[in-house]
Amino acid sequence: MDIPRIFNITESAHRIHNPITADKLTTLGAALRMAPGTRVLDLGSGSGEMLCTWARDHQIVGTGIDMSPLFTEQAQQRAQALGVAHQVRFIHGDAAGHVADEPVDVAACVGATWIGGGVAGTIALLKRSLRDGGMLLIGEPFWRQLPPSDAVAQGCQAHAVSDFLTLPQLLASFAELGHDVVEMVLADQDGWDRYEAAKWLTMRRWLEANPGDDMAAEVRAQLHSEPVRYATYTREYLGWGVFALMAR
Repeated sequence: MDIPRIFNITESAHRIHNPITADKLTTLGAALRMAPGTRVLDLGSGSGEMLCTWARDHQIVGTGIDMSPLFTEQAQQRAQALGVAHQVRFIHGDAAGHVADEPVDVAACVGATWIGGGVAGTIALLKRSLRDGGMLLIGEPFWRQLPPSDAVAQGCQAHAVSDFLTLPQLLASFAELGHDVVEMVLADQDGWDRYEAAKWLTMRRWLEANPGDDMAAEVRAQLHSEPVRYATYTREYLGWGVFALMAR
C-alpha cells in the first residue's frame, strides 16, 4: 500500500505536504484553543508535522494514518526528534474508512478529501470518529479567481472548473452540510511557493543520484515543465485553506 511513487520522490524533503507553512500551522494550532490532552485524529497525516508540533506546543495526543510508508516513517522520526513519541503515533494504512477506536476531540483531513470521495463524504467519515461537540478540520483547495476555461483549470492540475468552488461557495457548502465554520487559516502565495518550488530542488538532487532509474524520464520532464506551469496557473488561480467546522 503506497501513494504513487512520483509523490514520494518530489515531496520526500517536505515536512508539510500542502501550501500551509510552518508559521501558518502554528497559527492554526493556537486558533483552535486546544486544551492539554485534546485527542486528535489526522487522516492522511503525511510526515506528521501537524500532530508532532501540536503535541509539543499544546500537549495534544493523537493518531495519524497515511498510505505512504516513507511519510509514515518520517512522521515517526519527527515525533522522536521533538520528544513527543509518547503522545502521538503514526500508522501506515488506508485512511479511507478509518474510524477511531474511541471518539476524538478533533478529527482532521487536511488535503486528502479524496479519501471520502470529496468534502461531503470526508466530513461524514470524520464524524464517525468525533465526539459530540467536537471539531472537524478540512483542508481543501478553492479558486482564488475563477478560471476562464477548463483548459486553465487543467493547468492547475484539476480536471475542470467544476472540480473546486470559490472561497465563498466553499464556506457556504459547509453550512449546507449542517456545520458552522468556526475558524480558518488560508495559504498565501508564499506558502504555495514553498510547497511547489521546494519540489524542484528535490527532483534535481534525485535525478543526480538516480540517473538510471525507471522514473528518471518522468521526473526530468516534470522538473522541466513545473516551474512555468505553476507560475502560469496554480499560483494565480488556486487557493488553499484549512477550515474548522462544528456541527449545528
